[in-house]
Amino acid sequence: MVKGGLRLGLALAAMVWALPAMANEKIAIQVNSADPQVMNMALNNALNMIKYYKDKGEEVQIEMVTYGPGLNMLRADTSPVKARIEEMAMLGEPIHFRACANTLAGMTKKLGKEPPMVEEAEIVPSGAAYLVDLQRDGYAYLRP
Repeated sequence: MVKGGLRLGLALAAMVWALPAMANEKIAIQVNSADPQVMNMALNNALNMIKYYKDKGEEVQIEMVTYGPGLNMLRADTSPVKARIEEMAMLGEPIHFRACANTLAGMTKKLGKEPPMVEEAEIVPSGAAYLVDLQRDGYAYLRP
C-alpha cells in the first residue's frame, strides 16, 4: 500500500510541476504630458493590458508614474481624467497612480500653494527615478 501511495504522490507532484506557472506581469506607464489625449491613451493602455492578462489567466500590476506636465493628470482641481481614475479605483483595478514630489514642489512654488492631488495619487520622491527603479525590479516600460 505504501508503494501505491508513493507512486500516486509522485504522479501528482509531476502533474503540478507540469502546470503553467501563473505569471505576474508588472508594467510601468510613464505620463509626462499635459495632453488629455495622452492621459486617456495611458489609461486605455492600462485597461487593455489588464483585460489581456486577465483573459490569459495571469495577474498584472500597473504603476502609472506622472511627472513634469503629466502631473496634471493627478491634480484634483484640473485633471481632465479625474472621473476615470476614480472609477478605476472604485472597480479595484490593479493600478497605482504615482505623482512626482519634485514636480509637485515646482508647481507649489509657481502657484504659491500646493495643488490638490486626487485621492488615488501616491507621492514618490522622483518620478523619473521611480521609473528607473521599477525597470530594475523587472517592470516592463510603456510610454503612450
